[in-house]
This record gives sequence, C-alpha cells and structure tokens, in this order.
Amino acid sequence: MEITLTGNPYSTNNIYFSGRIPGMRILKKEPKKQKESYKQQAYDQWKSNMLDCKLELNIKLYFGDKRKRDWDNYHKLAMDSLTGIVWVDDSQIQKSLVEKFYDKENPRIEIDIKEL
Repeated sequence: MEITLTGNPYSTNNIYFSGRIPGMRILKKEPKKQKESYKQQAYDQWKSNMLDCKLELNIKLYFGDKRKRDWDNYHKLAMDSLTGIVWVDDSQIQKSLVEKFYDKENPRIEIDIKEL
C-alpha cells in the first residue's frame, strides 16, 4: 500500500516555535498548512480501513533542491499527518527505511506501508 504526499518536506527543526508556557511548542503557519494538505491527500488516497497492527515503512523523500539535509528530520510531519487516517498511532511503526532523492519539478514523500 502506498501513499504519495506532494510538497517539499519540512524539517522538524523548523516547524515549531516556543509558546508562552515552558516546553510548549506550536506548529508554525506554513508547516501547519502543509500538514493539513498531507491529511487531505491521505484521505483522498487511503481507501482501506485504519491499520491497527505493527507496520514497516519505506519512505522516499524527494526534495526540490540539493541542499545538505539530515535524513531523520524530514518525515515526522508526514507521519503525524497519517495518524488517525492510515494507522491508529505512529508508534505502530516497527521498522522503516528512509531514502533521499531530488526532483526539482515534483518534491514529494512516497510512503510504502506494509503490515508485519
């Protein structure tokens, strides 16, 4: 089962700002819009029941430019967006492979989902 989420992936380092309460984090405006877009894309693509089992993911991150990026900061927003649509909670993910690619014309995240 595969889902493709269009749009340039956001880094976890740049999606929150601190709230007035210590430890409080608030999603910034643009990442919030991207998360809502990811949710809508997931609703449009996911025709199965919500998964409630252990999962394995293959994640392909396609960036619109070739700036240097850490592999581990760019899929959290997408995973959070799929919670409650594709799976009950992203804690179900037991195994994942994350790969980086570049596609200037079509930045996106491709997520292949397998039940374990």
